[in-house]
Amino acid sequence: MPFNQLSSGDLIADRRAEYAHMLADTGDHAGAAELMIQALDLAPDWPSGWFRLADYQEKSGSTEAAIDALQRVLALNIGDMFGAALKLAILAGTPAPDRPSSLYVAQLFDDYAGRFDTSLVKGLAYTVPEKLAELIFEHARDEVFAHVVDLGCGTGLFGERIRDRAGHLEGFDLSSNMLAKAAGKGIYDRLALADLSLPPEACGLFSGDPFAGGVLSGGGEKRADLVSAADVLMYLGGLDNFFAIVVKLLAEGGLLAFSVEEGDDDADITLRPSLRYAHSPDYVRRLCAVHGLALSAVSRTDIRNDGGKPVAGILFLARKTA
Repeated sequence: MPFNQLSSGDLIADRRAEYAHMLADTGDHAGAAELMIQALDLAPDWPSGWFRLADYQEKSGSTEAAIDALQRVLALNIGDMFGAALKLAILAGTPAPDRPSSLYVAQLFDDYAGRFDTSLVKGLAYTVPEKLAELIFEHARDEVFAHVVDLGCGTGLFGERIRDRAGHLEGFDLSSNMLAKAAGKGIYDRLALADLSLPPEACGLFSGDPFAGGVLSGGGEKRADLVSAADVLMYLGGLDNFFAIVVKLLAEGGLLAFSVEEGDDDADITLRPSLRYAHSPDYVRRLCAVHGLALSAVSRTDIRNDGGKPVAGILFLARKTA
C-alpha cells in the first residue's frame, strides 16, 4: 500500500511526512516515527498518516504504539482500505477478520497492477497459473471447455494458459487496474468487476444480459464447464461464499481448479504475517463435500517465494457432481 502518496491536506504535515519517509528509507524508523508524530499533530484526522506511523513504530520495535496507531486508523477509515484490522490481528493477537476489507484488496491490487507480472513471476518465482493449467491438462486431457470463468483473473496469467482450450473465456476481478491489464492482452471474451467475498446474489457474477449475439457470455447460472481461481483464496479468508458462487456458476460435471496457501491442520483458516490467509486441507475438503464437488486431484507445491523462502501451497481439481 503506497500510503506515502496520500496527502493530509496540510502542506507542512505532508512535508514532514516526506522527511519521515526519507529517514525510513535509511533505516531510521524511530526518527521517522518522531517526524510522523509531528505531522499528525498538524493533521490529526489523517488515516494514511496514522497507518504510516504504525509501520514506522512497528519496525522500530514500538509494538504497543503501533497498535494504538492502527486502532486510530480504523476509527478514521471505516472501510479499512489499509488493511489495519489484519495488521492488528497480527500485532495485537486480536481475532482475525473473517475476510479482509474488499476496499483493501482492491486498492492493494490496483497499486500492484503495473508491476504485477514482472514482480511476481520474475521476482517471487510465482508458478500457480502454469501449475494449475498443467493439473487441468493432466486430468482432463481431451476436454475442450466451451465456457471458462477465471475468478480473480488479475492480469490474465492463467487466462493466457487456458485460452487455446476455451471456447468462451470470462475474467472477473476486484481490481479495475488488473482488469485493464488483462484487457490489454486481448485474450478474454468478457472482463468485469466482481467481489468473491460476497454471497452469489451480490458478487457481480450473475447480472447483465446473459446472451450476446446468440452466445452465452455472462450473467447466467450453470454457464461454465471450467471455473478457475489461481492464487485468489488467500485474499478471502472464509470460503463459504466462494464455494456458493462456484456451484452456481458450474454446469453439472464442470471442473473447479484452484489453489490455496497450505495452512496448519489444527486451524481451518490462519492469517499469516504476510496478511494472506492459509487454509487447511481438511477445511477445503469439507467445503468441497458440502457443495457437491468431488475431488479429482490434489497436488502440494511451492507457489511463490516470500522473504526469500518458498511458500507451501496446494492445488485442487474438483468436479461438480449431480
